[in-house]
Amino acid sequence: MFSPFTLNIRSKIVSVTRPLVMAIFNTTPDSFYSRSRLGGRTDDYASILEKMVADGADIIDIGGYSSRPGAADISEEEEWQRVQPAISLARRILPDTMISVDTFRSGIARRAADEGADIINDISAGALDPEMADVVAAYRLPYIIMHMRGTPETMGTMTDYPRGVVAEVIESLSETVRNLRLKGVADIIADPGFGFAKTLEQNYELLAGLKTVIDTLGLPTLVGMSRKSMLSKLLDIPTEETLPATVTVNTQALLQGAAIVRVHDVRAGVQAVKLAQALSSHMN
Repeated sequence: MFSPFTLNIRSKIVSVTRPLVMAIFNTTPDSFYSRSRLGGRTDDYASILEKMVADGADIIDIGGYSSRPGAADISEEEEWQRVQPAISLARRILPDTMISVDTFRSGIARRAADEGADIINDISAGALDPEMADVVAAYRLPYIIMHMRGTPETMGTMTDYPRGVVAEVIESLSETVRNLRLKGVADIIADPGFGFAKTLEQNYELLAGLKTVIDTLGLPTLVGMSRKSMLSKLLDIPTEETLPATVTVNTQALLQGAAIVRVHDVRAGVQAVKLAQALSSHMN
């Protein structure tokens, strides 16, 4: 069941009373889902952003570094050149929408905050840049920490969980949270990291145990399963045909208490939230 929580957004305490929908806004040319690759098409940004919000997005998550396996590494400056126009535009035309930036680099996080970003979404939970926690704490930004091992290039070889994936994800994220609290980070959102350093079977083991993760951590939890290979591989279908499966797994995650669903398809994400809320109201 969903538990209400609060976020400090630009020094304003925002009460969250229902699950949120985070829209994926990729400024990359090589993200795993081809239809989400905006690249440098900045002329389209305004209409895409406005449609996301019109469709029901609560948060826009802007990313300029693809974390799919085998994606090309890029410099911090190139990443900034990709995301800066989108952050600036989103802040200007969507003053009441939360803006998240998907980065593991503290330098990007700092500049994004100066540009008006509200949230940092870090796939490495600070492991790839030890200065990230200090930046997030200094700017008082809500911080999304994802469970991952290694890097996007090496994570596929790091899927050994002797004590079970659920137990070890909880242990890893708990340790990260303790360290972040010592650094002064106040608002922390957990992400169990579906598809990152997990086998196909482990992703479903993790989904089945999501309530245990959420209840044990006691944190708002984000799930990112939208159109991922855990769906296309299991069903033996192209990524383009995984929208029904995405809605199914997101609804299951929401019924276990997920607070945020990160999606490519906003309207379908909103529908999943409404379905889960309706079901939850009749469940003990």
